[in-house]
Amino acid sequence: MTDSLPCIPDINESLILAGLKRLQPGLPHEGIEAHLTRAAVLVPLLCNKSEWSLLFTLRTDAVLDHKGQVSFPGGAFENGDASILETALRETDEEIGLDSGKVRVLGIMPELTTVTRYRITPVVGMIPWPVELSLSEGEVSRVFTIPIKWLAEPKNHESRTVTINGRIRENVIFFSPFDEEILWGITASITLDFLKILLE
Repeated sequence: MTDSLPCIPDINESLILAGLKRLQPGLPHEGIEAHLTRAAVLVPLLCNKSEWSLLFTLRTDAVLDHKGQVSFPGGAFENGDASILETALRETDEEIGLDSGKVRVLGIMPELTTVTRYRITPVVGMIPWPVELSLSEGEVSRVFTIPIKWLAEPKNHESRTVTINGRIRENVIFFSPFDEEILWGITASITLDFLKILLE
């Protein structure tokens, strides 16, 4: 992959690297947050039909958490993982069959915490497209892409107050339906954080 790609002229690899460099990496959590389960997701950036897009997965109803939700590929840190980066790449390979050698890692975003007691580290990476994938039947029902341009439109997302696991949560991000799927929650928050890297 090169610095200047034939995809949305105002977004390129240098811009993403500069945006990631501006961010402060997540610091070790203290107190109760230190007991949350560490996890990592890959934020897969790709060029689809001359448009920068992000790849998302739709989780099956058989997974333990976030059943039937739109998400980025990823999962929990395991003792055999050398780093949280390796977690993101391993889980991506296991879930959608994307070999880590095909991912150009650009950087790591600050971690976020979820109501389901996870500490999630998003890893930004460019991937080739189209690319052959092999979905884990028990975890992922489909993959699809959403253009950055559509995601960045303010009219396509809003904050809501919702009840999750019996708790009222404010400022939960919901995107409008795209390709018959709804991006919301922690994945929507990560998406908006990534858009800030590109657009600020």
